[in-house]
Amino acid sequence: MSYQKPRSQNDYKDLIWSLLPLVLICLVIAGIASQCSFSAKGPTQGQIPNFDVKSALTDDARHLSFPIRLPALPDSAPDKWTPNSGSHDTITGTGGGDLSTVGYISPEGTYMQLTQSNASVEALAKKYAPVKVASGSEQRGDHKWSVFAEPGSEPAWISDFGDVRILIKGAGNGAAFNALSTAVGQAQPLPRS
Repeated sequence: MSYQKPRSQNDYKDLIWSLLPLVLICLVIAGIASQCSFSAKGPTQGQIPNFDVKSALTDDARHLSFPIRLPALPDSAPDKWTPNSGSHDTITGTGGGDLSTVGYISPEGTYMQLTQSNASVEALAKKYAPVKVASGSEQRGDHKWSVFAEPGSEPAWISDFGDVRILIKGAGNGAAFNALSTAVGQAQPLPRS
């Protein structure tokens, strides 16, 4: 007959010896599945999906009830902006409306979101901003951007263009926000037909 300690006498060493086989099994499975790699360099950026932002926004201009703009962003190195995604959504309730969103990877490798909508500034801030009250503003060309920011979160800039509200949000630095807000401010609405 083998001796087994009462549970009240188990300590952290017993816990470690119990978990060690499970950890080893997980590492073996991850290695077999090639889902785990160790690198001293750290993570590397994967391939950016191919997304035709011009076709997507042209289609949105035909089907949505508000003007859609296609910002002219550099598409060659070193200042290359790469479109990588697009989506549609709707904000329901007071001040709500339709949303046309496209995503870009900035020259620094950060994701930036551009949302165009007929929803109110307040509804956009409620859905996307880290705080509900603007913490400042930025003037870019003819457009004033309300800045919604707090430490530790991605800032959001929202501007009312009169016939459409524009939101920019992302992990980019000041140069990325400046480039995207300036480009969308200079863009003319796409034709509706």
